[in-house]
Amino acid sequence: MTPLPLPADLGIEHVADLQARLRPHLDDDAPLALAGERVERVHTAGLQVLHAFVRDRAARGLRTVVADASPVLAEAARRLALAESLGIDSPSDPLH
Repeated sequence: MTPLPLPADLGIEHVADLQARLRPHLDDDAPLALAGERVERVHTAGLQVLHAFVRDRAARGLRTVVADASPVLAEAARRLALAESLGIDSPSDPLH
């Protein structure tokens, strides 16, 4: 499985683009990893979109994590208490 790369900018002005990027994967049957190593900028709105996507997939019984989170993404998720729900602080191979 190839992780779905997240964009470098998860600022509020890019939330609609992020939603459009994630929407086609909402019902993918396989576990999904979102590659976060390129993320350089994060706003709360971007993290809220990621959290809602992970939560909505979980409600369908589908596993989703953010893999290889950049330091910026990991720190922002921790500050908002979303690191665990996004799988950011999980072991290095969280989907297996």
